[in-house]
Amino acid sequence: MATIQVRLLGPVDVTEGDRARPVPGLRRKALLAALALHAGDAVHPDLLIDIVWNGTPPATAKNSLQRHISYLRGVLGGRAAIAVRPHGYVLDLPPEATDLHLAQRLIGESRHPAEPAERAVALRAALALWRGRPLADLAGLRWLDEQAERLAGLELSAREALLDARLALGEHASLVPELARLADEHPYHEQIHHRLMLALYRGGRQVDALAAYQRLRTALATDLGVDPSPALCRLHAAILRQDADLAPPAMGEPARVTGAPAGRPAPSGPVPAQLPMAVRGFAGRRPELARLDALLRAARTSRADQPGTLPIAVVSGTAGVGKTAFAVHWAHRVAGEFPDGQLYVDLRGFADHGCPVDPAAAIRSFLDAFGVPAQRIPVEPTAQAALYRSMLAGRRVLVVLDNARDAAQVRPLLPATPGCLVLVTSRTELTPLVVSEGAHPLTLDLLSTQESRELLAGRLGADRLATDPGAVDDLIARCARLPLALAVVAARAVTRPDFPLATLTAELRRAAEEPDAALDPFDGGDLATDIRAVFSWSYRTLTTEAARLLRLLSLHAGPDIAAPAAASLAGRSAALVKPLLAELARAHLLGELAPGRYACHDLLHRYAAELAHTHDDAGARQRARHRMLDHYLHTADGAARLLDPHRDPITDSAHEPGTVPTVLASYTEALAWFRAERLVLLAAVAQATRTGTDRRAWQLAWTLLDFLDAHAYWHDLAAVQDLAMTAARRLRDRRGEAHAHWGLARARAKLGDHEDARRHFQRALELFEQTGDRTGQAHTRLNLAWVLDRQGRYAEALPHAREALALYQALGHVAGQADGLNAIGWYLTHLGEHRQALGHCRRALDLHQRTGDRRRAAQAWDSLGHVHGNLGDHERATECYRNALALTRQLSIRYDETIVLTHLGSARRAAGDREEARAAWRHALAILEQLNHPDAEAVRVQLAGLS
Repeated sequence: MATIQVRLLGPVDVTEGDRARPVPGLRRKALLAALALHAGDAVHPDLLIDIVWNGTPPATAKNSLQRHISYLRGVLGGRAAIAVRPHGYVLDLPPEATDLHLAQRLIGESRHPAEPAERAVALRAALALWRGRPLADLAGLRWLDEQAERLAGLELSAREALLDARLALGEHASLVPELARLADEHPYHEQIHHRLMLALYRGGRQVDALAAYQRLRTALATDLGVDPSPALCRLHAAILRQDADLAPPAMGEPARVTGAPAGRPAPSGPVPAQLPMAVRGFAGRRPELARLDALLRAARTSRADQPGTLPIAVVSGTAGVGKTAFAVHWAHRVAGEFPDGQLYVDLRGFADHGCPVDPAAAIRSFLDAFGVPAQRIPVEPTAQAALYRSMLAGRRVLVVLDNARDAAQVRPLLPATPGCLVLVTSRTELTPLVVSEGAHPLTLDLLSTQESRELLAGRLGADRLATDPGAVDDLIARCARLPLALAVVAARAVTRPDFPLATLTAELRRAAEEPDAALDPFDGGDLATDIRAVFSWSYRTLTTEAARLLRLLSLHAGPDIAAPAAASLAGRSAALVKPLLAELARAHLLGELAPGRYACHDLLHRYAAELAHTHDDAGARQRARHRMLDHYLHTADGAARLLDPHRDPITDSAHEPGTVPTVLASYTEALAWFRAERLVLLAAVAQATRTGTDRRAWQLAWTLLDFLDAHAYWHDLAAVQDLAMTAARRLRDRRGEAHAHWGLARARAKLGDHEDARRHFQRALELFEQTGDRTGQAHTRLNLAWVLDRQGRYAEALPHAREALALYQALGHVAGQADGLNAIGWYLTHLGEHRQALGHCRRALDLHQRTGDRRRAAQAWDSLGHVHGNLGDHERATECYRNALALTRQLSIRYDETIVLTHLGSARRAAGDREEARAAWRHALAILEQLNHPDAEAVRVQLAGLS
């Protein structure tokens, strides 16, 4: 079968052997080119849409993209040709399935042979693949135009390399016409004119060689206001004096191309060494330093199929995280790898003092560093950039661009050829550089606790830290592991050598209690070391809406926040808030910890809180807080009723205008939401209680009960119900107080304090009777029976269960009736009334199956298993337990699973199957140990009994 190849070095098409397969339509060709230019890498659909529709896609772009993908798969021979990966589409064709890939390989191969004839063969083969302007039929599409320019530059580089090989072969006379044409096409390209002058001279045309120099000199002076480079001037002087070194090579001897030796020339003129002083006591960052080391190694041994790749690293991170210190530290470590110099500029992209540095000003400073005379520096910025790139061509220079604002500020400062390495730092991720220039992103996070200790030890000495390890840990926590904060506090400790570290931590603790002074201890004495000032430089770059959102996020008490909750906090739609969260994340004022979940460190949180108190009045802050709490309350209420379909709604109040509760569609979604938001919901109850939002506090606590109880978060359950009790009592809300007692009773019972649980249930029953809540009374009667059951007091439990059943029957509460029947059956079998128990449990199971309640159906199966076991039918008991186990596992309720597994193990032991009993009990024990539950000891005893 003929090989399929995508051709980019001319009009875009597909060939199969010698036969062309046209690709009709601009969008299809653009899509094919975009995929082929990323060959082997996944391309996100959003990026493809942006490329194909030139930044202005229609509403139907996603559907059209899929249709075009389908069409191209047909052209390329099948669905596998364009594969779907987690991050987008990838052109999945064999190596050299694009003419570009083949050309790059040939160009790379041309660098290795010592003989110019071999180099020429590879370069001619590569250049033969160009069929005109690259991507010729896609002009006008911005990203593809940039790629076409890059590919044209690759062709010119290959053509220049071929010219050098042919000059080395002595083909001077035959090269003159081609060099003259290239000189006309590139009138300011000094290396082309250099070769033309040399070829003319070696062909016996000294006068023409000198005339070529004069034409270039005139063009440079007239059009750009500069003189020819020193290398060209030296060649001119050598031609004038007919220098012997310019003579053609002897037969079989490769020629020297004067002024452009094959090896790296020794630097002429000054060698810049502009790196700032390295930071004393630099600590940590070993994985990040290793990544930069790997990038440098890869650049030194670049693959043959990727010639001309300029390594660029973009180091980003939040304010104060130590980006400059990191970049300068690494730059000093590797400075010896760059013998032609190290350039450094602070671009002041996020500085309070002065405007961001104009790239043209940075270029002029770099040209000064290389000793370029002022009269040689062109007036036009584009010409200055061209001269800068020319100066770096063929050199090994490290370029550190610190504190960049955006990609537009960086691009003019990038060298055009390999050999150099560019290290950029910025508070934003500079994604456009990653997309278009292939930059390597590297994000600096907060230091680890151990790295923070290393930083402090480097500043204060390990002995001083050893005097009070507890104070050191407290200090690190209060500095949020932010390097700048740690450095400022360390400086304070250095200037007070006789002060115990505990004194400093006490000072930080006192400041944190004052909302307007929380950041006062983190002022190092100037703008660069004042935490407020440093944070403000990022804040001032935000759009108005993003700045408002950052301020409002300080009102959120949880460890992180999901996008829907942020939308309610801001009183905006989710569609409007998502781009604002992305803007804050790009500025590293938020971190996206997981897809759609955001957080910031404690010091940034305090800074945002200060801004909120300054910019947003008390009423606006209170409404935002209410929207946030209502988001959690109404979402949790809906989620709780998905976990238990028979649960009564807890809130009948309307939410604050602007609140957008999340609508969950299934048990699985509700369980996932509770798991993701558990810590946030606990913090929300505490915040609501602390701020006096008492109705929301006790109601939100009640919505959490089923989840926290079923999934063994009993300490959390006790804590939030304590808060709910405080809130309900402040309101004098007897209904709320009853629910809080009920929830506390469940937690106390699960934690083993059955007497306290009975007291709370008894008080809840009294309050439900006072408020006339008969459903609450029935639930509480049934749970009073349950507590007695846990104590083995089945005869006392039975009357409570029967009273509960009577209440449920009077109310027509079917789910409650099923619960009552199951409980009665359970107590009867423990009292020896197994046949009566069997009837009650079967009726309970039938009702639960009719209402579709899987959890309670599992409990009924478990009860039936126990009854059958008591009747001596251990196989029937095993079948019942397995049915219960299947339902419990569907619901992912691990504690319930341990109960069923324990009962299943007992049934199998009674049946004589010791191995299956052991397997069931071991599984139960593993889960109980993960839950750190005291029931684990009883299972260990059962396992020991098998031995």
